[in-house]
Amino acid sequence: MSIAIWPPVSPEERRVKVAEALQREVDWITRETIDACRELKHGLDDCYALLAPIDPGSTLVMSTPRNERVKGTITRVGSRIVKGSLNLQFRTLPPQSIALSPSSHIHIHALDALHTNLTQAIDLLALDLARETPHDAPSLASTLTLISDSLAESIALLKGPPLNEPDPSWQTSSCPPHHFTPPLPPTISVHFALQESSIVLSLRALEPVDAPVHFGTKLGLAIGTVRRLEHDESDVVFRYRPSEVYVREKVRIESADPSLISLHSKLGYLSHMLSQMRSNLAVVMSAAGLDE
Repeated sequence: MSIAIWPPVSPEERRVKVAEALQREVDWITRETIDACRELKHGLDDCYALLAPIDPGSTLVMSTPRNERVKGTITRVGSRIVKGSLNLQFRTLPPQSIALSPSSHIHIHALDALHTNLTQAIDLLALDLARETPHDAPSLASTLTLISDSLAESIALLKGPPLNEPDPSWQTSSCPPHHFTPPLPPTISVHFALQESSIVLSLRALEPVDAPVHFGTKLGLAIGTVRRLEHDESDVVFRYRPSEVYVREKVRIESADPSLISLHSKLGYLSHMLSQMRSNLAVVMSAAGLDE
């Protein structure tokens, strides 16, 4: 069985008709993708608003469960901690209270990077949407690839580093002592990070490697009347400003941030939506012999 075309057309004319049909398909999918880009931009604008530095921000409780080693609150506005007070009851240090200085703000580096990613993605979309029609499919595909990479990195920033791997960032990115009132002593490290859309506060009681050990402490450790505080950084030498220190005590507190949880959810949805847009565009471009 054969299929014949009537009236008959020459091979050259058929190639022209096929090319025209494929171009119409490309034009159509490009228009559909641009329409979807408008929805994508609205979604990214909503994400940007969740991270915007708008008062009063998010006030989060920073307290250890089941004990009072740490009690306090912090306030996040945008990518910065602008207010905070903590009462510390460490076993290896005297009790003390610290508060964030009103003139000093603490930047959470992951949120700064996330803000940059969202800004770049929105700017790229705005440029594409502002272009005159018809839009160029390969150029549009390249833009969507860049935005996809930006969203993937943003989601990874909110997720944070793997919990089963050590995070050495506290050695170089702990809060400067003068950001607090009274200023932090050299025996305390305060570090903020992101993990699973939560603000993570890590506090460490430090001791110089060359600090003398009291004879009573040595004897107590030997006979068991003094217990060593065990944690994952025990007996490891760290370099910190610029001394070598031991971490004698470590407290880690996670506080879920509702705005960041919502942001993570929205970014996940937009990433899935963008993946579908790119897939549809790639199929039609491939049929038309166009490279991304």
